[in-house]
Amino acid sequence: MLILASTSISRKNLLKNSDIKFIQLSSFFDESLVIEKNIKDLALRLSFSKAEVIKNKIKEINLNENLKLTSFEILGCDSVFEFQGKALGKPKDKEVAYQRWLEMSASYGSLHTGHTLLFCELIKDGKKLILKKEVKKTISSKIFFSKLQNEEIAKYVDSLEPLNCAGGFALEGKGGKFIEKIDGCFSNVMGLSLPWLRKELLEEGIMA
Repeated sequence: MLILASTSISRKNLLKNSDIKFIQLSSFFDESLVIEKNIKDLALRLSFSKAEVIKNKIKEINLNENLKLTSFEILGCDSVFEFQGKALGKPKDKEVAYQRWLEMSASYGSLHTGHTLLFCELIKDGKKLILKKEVKKTISSKIFFSKLQNEEIAKYVDSLEPLNCAGGFALEGKGGKFIEKIDGCFSNVMGLSLPWLRKELLEEGIMA
């Protein structure tokens, strides 16, 4: 059983639509605790921190009693958008979102998603957890944006979607029509590389 250490709706839908069995748990991890100048490393450290929090909470969650699980995988992911060498999170307000889209129009950036997958096992009646394997990787996708009219940007910002998304856009939402092409993994732009996950699970004999 896969445990998604995230409350992300996008990642939830990716797994659900791919027919991968999973449960979703929030790590409630404070991302401000991680300081890292390298943007790719930042995404990876954040993903690991989220997975690690869930691993340390497993005894409290009591999977063995509630779900009868003894062997499971914990997946932590975190996405950071890089534009002109800077890491951009969610815009703090509509003004910031509008200005950002003025700059991104007819330009490009990279979405870096850190992935951490922990293969775990509970033994001794669920009282002891063994980490069998740990896999970590940052996957990057280059995103090319269309040239937008100011009115289009204003309308998109007024939808408030940009304020809830890393980088200020959502490929699967209203912002999808502004993305001209993607160089790299498509699902990675939505927060989780499904081909990577499938490959890592298959290597351990787990059919995704």
